[in-house]
Amino acid sequence: MQKDFDFEQLVEPLLLWFAGHARILPWREEATPYRVWVSEIMLQQTRVEAVKPYFERFVEKLPDVERLADCEEETLLKLWEGLGYYNRVRNMQAAAREMTEQYNGELPADYGKLQTLKGIGRYTAGAIASIAYGIDVPAVDGNVLRVITRVSGDEADIMKQPVKNKIEQILLQIMPKGRAGAFNQALMELGAIVCVPNGKPHCGECPWEAFCVAKAEGLIHKIPVKSRAKARKEEHKTVFVIQDGERFVLRRRKNKGLLAGMYEFPNAEGYFSEKEALAYVEDMGLVPLHIQKISDAKHVFSHVEWQMKGYAVKVAALSEEEEQILFVEPGETRERYPIPSAFLAYADYVNVLLGSRKIKAEGQAADNFNDGEDI
Repeated sequence: MQKDFDFEQLVEPLLLWFAGHARILPWREEATPYRVWVSEIMLQQTRVEAVKPYFERFVEKLPDVERLADCEEETLLKLWEGLGYYNRVRNMQAAAREMTEQYNGELPADYGKLQTLKGIGRYTAGAIASIAYGIDVPAVDGNVLRVITRVSGDEADIMKQPVKNKIEQILLQIMPKGRAGAFNQALMELGAIVCVPNGKPHCGECPWEAFCVAKAEGLIHKIPVKSRAKARKEEHKTVFVIQDGERFVLRRRKNKGLLAGMYEFPNAEGYFSEKEALAYVEDMGLVPLHIQKISDAKHVFSHVEWQMKGYAVKVAALSEEEEQILFVEPGETRERYPIPSAFLAYADYVNVLLGSRKIKAEGQAADNFNDGEDI
């Protein structure tokens, strides 16, 4: 960081810029504590344009803390289908139940108490407290870390907690009293649409261009400094799209671990030959009639990467008395059976819409996006 950098000079240009450039977003139009909370959890690891239709659907179905607390898990996961990081919404429900028991179904107007709730850390607590309640506390996310380290020429590793703590303290000192919500949102907005994370920043549109150290010293490509993440583990899988006519097979994953409690196409570790694939289907108690190789697919989680090969298998129909495997109609998946988008490529073979594709089909605009880790 440049010695004696004047952080006070950032405040007024930033707020003036934000007043003229703030995007119209559904959670800003009615910034209740609940809506701010839902939006902030959804926006973790997901782009704003992708979140909009999910947010609108979620708050329509679950408009308050009480409804969220009482929602059945399968319905909850279905509402979240395609956003990824499924523990986020499970933590939200746990927090909603805590609020119902301790705070009369309301998010507490207290920065410290917010952080005691499941899934709410310092950043999310700061966003709720400042935006919804006007409390003068910082909300430091990746966008904020990027714009502050760039403007001040700070080459410290932003993945280290002491660096985040230092930036929180700087922002707390310069935060305009009574305007914390606008200030925090302006910092986030600057990082989202001007000082962008990927690609060349739009320096000519930045209110801080005149005193940005990274711009002046040619450090934009170096800042922010982030320590390298641990290499992902790669796993090989064979996925089975099994049909007996229009219906296809799903199975429910275990209640703990990756993609807990969600539904998936049957799959196995390793790559199977056609002969091995037929034996796998027969071991399920099914009678294969036809098998064909289908497309390979890949899905990237934060700590693991799935490399998948697939088979489409037609099987003889089972009678209701014999059937112990979950065969479902494609239409049933609109409201039931949350399926992670890790299986998006295979869902296409049975005309099942997942995540953003499902929302788009329902008449809402949605981006295609990579949902990252589904946990």
